[in-house]
Amino acid sequence: MKQHFTSALSQTFGRFASKEHGRTFQNMINRTYVRAMGLDMSDFESPESYPSLNALFTRKFRHKRSFSNDPLDMISPCDSLITECGAIKEDLALQIKGMSYSVDGVLGEGISSDSKKSIRNGTFVNFYLSPRDYHRYHAPIDMQVLHAVHIPGKLYPVNIPSLKKQVNLFIENERVVLECLSAQGKRFFLILVGALNVGEMEVSFEPRIQTNTVSTPSQYSYRDLYLSKGDDFGCFRMGSTIVMLCEKEMLELGVSTGHNVRFAQTIARINA
Repeated sequence: MKQHFTSALSQTFGRFASKEHGRTFQNMINRTYVRAMGLDMSDFESPESYPSLNALFTRKFRHKRSFSNDPLDMISPCDSLITECGAIKEDLALQIKGMSYSVDGVLGEGISSDSKKSIRNGTFVNFYLSPRDYHRYHAPIDMQVLHAVHIPGKLYPVNIPSLKKQVNLFIENERVVLECLSAQGKRFFLILVGALNVGEMEVSFEPRIQTNTVSTPSQYSYRDLYLSKGDDFGCFRMGSTIVMLCEKEMLELGVSTGHNVRFAQTIARINA
C-alpha cells in the first residue's frame, strides 16, 4: 500500500517530537504544550523534567493509581472521552451517532471468522484520547492475549469533527488488533487506532510491531501471554482511540456516551 499523506505528516511531526532540543528551548516547548492543551500535571513530574515532547506525551505516573481488586470489575484502560458505547447490532457498532462501522471490517482479515462471530450482538466502547490526556494504556481486566494483528493504513484525525465527517474512519486508519480472553473465558478485542501525528503505537510485549513505518500487515500468536489488570502495555505518541469489542453478555457497562473516564476507574461489571 502506497504511503498516505497523513502518514508522511505524522512521521515529520514524530521526528520533531522525539528530538531532544537544547534545555532552554525544550523547556519552552514543554511548558507551551502544557499550557496550550491544558494538561493536568498533578500526577506527573514537572514539564521541565522531560527531555523531549514525546517523553512528555508518554509520561508515567509518579505514583500508581489504585483500582478495584474485584476480578469482576473492569477498569478503563486509559484516560479518555467515551465517544460512543453500547450494543453491537449484528456486525455494526457506532462510530458516532448516526454513523456505524462494520466490526468485521475493523478487525480485519487477520482475525478468524469464528472469533468475529463471537462478538456479534456484543458490547462496544470507543475511548478517545485527546492530546491533553495521559497517553499510556493498561489492561482493563486480568486477561490472556491470543493474537496481535498490525494493520497498516491512513492516519486521519480521530477527534469528534472527524468522526462525524469521515466514513469508516476506524477501518481506514492504521490499527493494532489484540484478541484476548477474560479469566472467565470470554473473548474480547482491544483495537489501538492510529491518528494524525501519532508517530507510533507502542505494544510493549511485541517489539516487532512498528507502526507508521511499513505497508504490509503482520500478525503474531501467543500461547502463554497474560496481563494482569492495570498492567501498562504501551502508549500512543499523541492522542488517539481505543476500541473495545466484547462478547455478547460478557459485561454490564457502568458508563455512557459522553462520559470522561480515567484509567483505573471502574467502568463495567463482568458477568461471572
